[in-house]
Amino acid sequence: QVQLVESGGGLVQAGGSLRLSCAASGRTFSTLTMGWFRQAPGKEREFVSACSWSGPITSCQDSVKGRFTISRDNAQNAVYLQMNNLTPEDTAVYFCAARQGGRSTRRSDYGDWGQGTQVTVSS
Repeated sequence: QVQLVESGGGLVQAGGSLRLSCAASGRTFSTLTMGWFRQAPGKEREFVSACSWSGPITSCQDSVKGRFTISRDNAQNAVYLQMNNLTPEDTAVYFCAARQGGRSTRRSDYGDWGQGTQVTVSS
């Protein structure tokens, strides 16, 4: 089992940036695929981005493409999500997730989840 703790959420104005962090413990971090998902009020949890040893993948949704960048630091057992040019539509709870195996965009493929961090973007 992997323990995940997110941080870096908060309130930001539209057009601003935030960098989310996720600290992992409990397993060999470098072997894990790490993902970011988000869940807005009344909506399903959706894939944002993921990164494994073979490199990153990011949602093809126009809503995040080109604005969000995932990165990881295996020495620090951490994964990050840099979010730029935020809009009110990005308001959601952002979750870090981990899985053994390759990159995946499917929520059901991830077995370990953090508690989430709230991101609120004001207009």
